[in-house]
Amino acid sequence: MKTLIFRSIAPYLTALVLLFSVFVTLRGHNEPGGGFIGGLLAASAFALYGIAFGVPEARRAMWFHPMSVAGTGLLLSAVSGLPSFFRDTPYLTGVWTTAPLFHFDVATIILFDIGVYLVVAGAMTSIALALEDSGEG
Repeated sequence: MKTLIFRSIAPYLTALVLLFSVFVTLRGHNEPGGGFIGGLLAASAFALYGIAFGVPEARRAMWFHPMSVAGTGLLLSAVSGLPSFFRDTPYLTGVWTTAPLFHFDVATIILFDIGVYLVVAGAMTSIALALEDSGEG
Protein backbone atom coordinates (compact mmCIF):
# COMPACT_ATOMS: atom_id res chain seq x y z
CA MET A 1 0.00 0.00 0.00
CA LYS A 2 1.92 2.97 -1.25
CA THR A 3 -0.73 5.63 -1.65
CA LEU A 4 0.23 9.26 -1.31
CA ILE A 5 -2.00 9.81 1.71
CA PHE A 6 -0.64 6.79 3.58
CA ARG A 7 2.98 7.70 2.83
CA SER A 8 2.32 11.29 3.93
CA ILE A 9 0.77 10.38 7.28
CA ALA A 10 2.95 7.33 8.12
CA PRO A 11 5.92 9.23 9.68
CA TYR A 12 3.62 11.22 11.96
CA LEU A 13 1.59 8.18 12.89
CA THR A 14 4.78 6.21 13.58
CA ALA A 15 6.08 8.92 15.90
CA LEU A 16 2.73 9.15 17.68
CA VAL A 17 2.50 5.37 18.24
CA LEU A 18 6.11 5.26 19.49
CA LEU A 19 5.39 8.08 21.95
CA PHE A 20 2.24 6.29 23.12
CA SER A 21 4.23 3.05 23.55
CA VAL A 22 6.65 4.81 25.90
CA PHE A 23 3.71 6.26 27.86
CA VAL A 24 2.06 2.82 28.20
CA THR A 25 5.36 1.29 29.32
CA LEU A 26 6.12 3.90 31.98
CA ARG A 27 2.69 3.76 33.60
CA GLY A 28 2.53 -0.02 33.39
CA HIS A 29 3.23 -1.23 36.91
CA ASN A 30 0.54 0.99 38.46
CA GLU A 31 -2.16 0.81 35.80
CA PRO A 32 -2.90 -1.36 32.76
CA GLY A 33 0.03 -1.50 30.39
CA GLY A 34 3.66 -2.33 30.84
CA GLY A 35 6.70 -3.38 28.88
CA PHE A 36 5.03 -6.11 26.85
CA ILE A 37 2.15 -3.99 25.53
CA GLY A 38 4.45 -1.02 24.97
CA GLY A 39 6.88 -3.20 23.03
CA LEU A 40 4.07 -4.49 20.82
CA LEU A 41 3.00 -0.91 20.12
CA ALA A 42 6.57 0.05 19.20
CA ALA A 43 6.90 -2.94 16.88
CA SER A 44 3.61 -2.06 15.21
CA ALA A 45 4.89 1.48 14.64
CA PHE A 46 7.99 0.20 12.85
CA ALA A 47 5.89 -2.29 10.89
CA LEU A 48 3.62 0.56 9.80
CA TYR A 49 6.64 2.53 8.62
CA GLY A 50 7.90 -0.53 6.77
CA ILE A 51 4.56 -0.98 5.02
CA ALA A 52 4.53 2.66 3.95
CA PHE A 53 8.11 3.02 2.73
CA GLY A 54 9.44 -0.52 2.34
CA VAL A 55 11.65 -2.63 4.55
CA PRO A 56 15.02 -1.21 3.41
CA GLU A 57 13.87 2.32 4.27
CA ALA A 58 12.48 1.15 7.63
CA ARG A 59 15.79 -0.53 8.48
CA ARG A 60 17.64 2.68 7.56
CA ALA A 61 15.31 4.73 9.77
CA MET A 62 16.06 2.56 12.82
CA TRP A 63 19.27 3.41 14.66
CA PHE A 64 20.05 -0.13 15.82
CA HIS A 65 19.42 -3.63 14.54
CA PRO A 66 16.21 -4.96 16.15
CA MET A 67 17.89 -8.05 17.59
CA SER A 68 20.54 -5.86 19.23
CA VAL A 69 17.72 -3.96 20.89
CA ALA A 70 16.22 -7.26 22.07
CA GLY A 71 19.56 -8.43 23.46
CA THR A 72 20.08 -5.16 25.31
CA GLY A 73 16.61 -5.47 26.80
CA LEU A 74 17.29 -9.01 27.94
CA LEU A 75 20.52 -7.88 29.61
CA LEU A 76 18.73 -4.96 31.30
CA SER A 77 15.96 -7.23 32.58
CA ALA A 78 18.49 -9.67 34.00
CA VAL A 79 20.57 -6.91 35.61
CA SER A 80 17.49 -5.35 37.21
CA GLY A 81 17.30 -8.32 39.57
CA LEU A 82 20.84 -8.00 40.87
CA PRO A 83 20.22 -5.26 43.48
CA SER A 84 17.98 -7.66 45.37
CA PHE A 85 21.03 -9.83 46.17
CA PHE A 86 22.55 -6.96 48.16
CA ARG A 87 19.40 -6.80 50.30
CA ASP A 88 19.41 -10.57 50.92
CA THR A 89 16.06 -11.03 49.15
CA PRO A 90 15.12 -13.35 46.29
CA TYR A 91 16.22 -12.54 42.73
CA LEU A 92 13.99 -9.96 40.95
CA THR A 93 12.49 -8.65 44.18
CA GLY A 94 11.74 -4.97 43.68
CA VAL A 95 14.19 -2.62 45.38
CA TRP A 96 13.24 1.00 45.97
CA THR A 97 15.65 3.89 46.43
CA THR A 98 15.61 7.68 46.19
CA ALA A 99 17.30 9.31 43.20
CA PRO A 100 19.99 11.60 44.64
CA LEU A 101 19.61 14.52 42.23
CA PHE A 102 15.85 14.56 41.69
CA HIS A 103 14.56 13.41 45.11
CA PHE A 104 11.91 10.96 43.94
CA ASP A 105 11.58 7.23 44.49
CA VAL A 106 12.94 4.85 41.85
CA ALA A 107 12.46 1.09 41.71
CA THR A 108 14.19 -1.74 39.89
CA ILE A 109 10.75 -2.72 38.61
CA ILE A 110 10.83 0.06 36.01
CA LEU A 111 14.19 -1.23 34.74
CA PHE A 112 12.63 -4.66 34.30
CA ASP A 113 9.66 -3.13 32.42
CA ILE A 114 12.00 -1.19 30.13
CA GLY A 115 13.98 -4.36 29.50
CA VAL A 116 10.81 -6.26 28.58
CA TYR A 117 9.82 -3.34 26.33
CA LEU A 118 13.13 -3.55 24.47
CA VAL A 119 12.99 -7.36 24.14
CA VAL A 120 9.46 -7.36 22.74
CA ALA A 121 10.00 -4.32 20.50
CA GLY A 122 13.23 -5.71 19.06
CA ALA A 123 12.02 -9.28 18.52
CA MET A 124 8.62 -8.32 17.09
CA THR A 125 10.12 -5.64 14.83
CA SER A 126 12.62 -8.15 13.52
CA ILE A 127 9.83 -10.65 12.81
CA ALA A 128 7.54 -8.04 11.24
CA LEU A 129 10.25 -6.68 8.94
CA ALA A 130 11.30 -10.20 7.94
CA LEU A 131 7.70 -11.04 7.03
CA GLU A 132 7.27 -7.80 5.12
CA ASP A 133 10.58 -8.36 3.32
CA SER A 134 9.56 -11.84 2.18
CA GLY A 135 6.34 -10.44 0.73
CA GLU A 136 8.11 -7.94 -1.55
CA GLY A 137 9.72 -8.82 -4.77
